[in-house]
Amino acid sequence: MNKHIKNLILSGMLLAIGIVLPFLTGQIQQIGNMLLPMHIPVLLCGLICGWRYGGAVGLVMPLLRNLLFRMPPMPNAVSMAFELAAYGLIVGLLYGRSKWKCIFSLYRSMLIAMVSGRVVWGVVQAAILGIGETAFTFKMFMAGALFNAVPGIILQLILVPAIMIALDKAKLVPFSKKKPSQTPQS
Repeated sequence: MNKHIKNLILSGMLLAIGIVLPFLTGQIQQIGNMLLPMHIPVLLCGLICGWRYGGAVGLVMPLLRNLLFRMPPMPNAVSMAFELAAYGLIVGLLYGRSKWKCIFSLYRSMLIAMVSGRVVWGVVQAAILGIGETAFTFKMFMAGALFNAVPGIILQLILVPAIMIALDKAKLVPFSKKKPSQTPQS
């Protein structure tokens, strides 16, 4: 099958999973804010399909979910769209350009994408709230970007690599390209 067609199909499936996955949190906003269920399919999309697909799925997912279910509410859906687009784009770009597809490059790509995405979220939140009457403080940023999200961050750091390893074992995604042996040639 053509790689582009395969990536479109996988991206569509991951988008659908991201639309449905938040229902597992019982539509309780506080739990959803802690577990970050939409982040997982976006990270997987960037890792599996590449940065273009990951960025597009990340951008569309919160906006489409808001259109369908009014969750996440506006204007949070807009800031989440930029955040998730950054997640998918950055994780896909870094991991795709990694010389070795190993657990180290996976975690490095994920951590940089997660920090970058949170910064993007904060910048967009500050811009949106700056237009209104509410100021976006550093305390609000730290609470939303880090402290409240710790359970979701831990979940992502466990679940995404586990899924990538399982996909590699099923020979669906090349993950374990190891460095060539360092033994001297005679």
